[in-house]
Amino acid sequence: MGWTDNHLHEFEIDGDSFSGLLPDGSGLDNMLDESKYRLSDFDIEKGMKFQYIYDFGDYWVHRISVEKIDEPQSNAPYPVCIGGKRACPPEDCGGGGGYEVMLEALADPTHCDHEMYVEWLGGEFDPEYFDLNLINTKLGRLSTRLKAE
Repeated sequence: MGWTDNHLHEFEIDGDSFSGLLPDGSGLDNMLDESKYRLSDFDIEKGMKFQYIYDFGDYWVHRISVEKIDEPQSNAPYPVCIGGKRACPPEDCGGGGGYEVMLEALADPTHCDHEMYVEWLGGEFDPEYFDLNLINTKLGRLSTRLKAE
């Protein structure tokens, strides 16, 4: 996504909630420690749905539907992104509503908040930008780092 993982998040799978530990080492009420689970621990099937919530303040909800399950290919890099569109909204932009306000201001140089958003973002922001190669390069680095742990 491009987010920095600075906010609390939650995965909901098969009626259970999973999250990371809080800085003090405690968990969130009624949530399982995500570090003890992998997707392979679940009976994932075509048609299954689960969700990922990021940043309990901005409350970004991602609904995930399993459309297809292929047999893994030997020597193929995993994880891999096979497609997508549009840029990730910036961190802390106010959730869906705040993001829409930001896009409106950025699209209109005469908008009273245009310059404020350009400065906050550190330059121009293209909401249509999507670079599949860059995403897979970053996923490759993540995979290498996880294997080393």
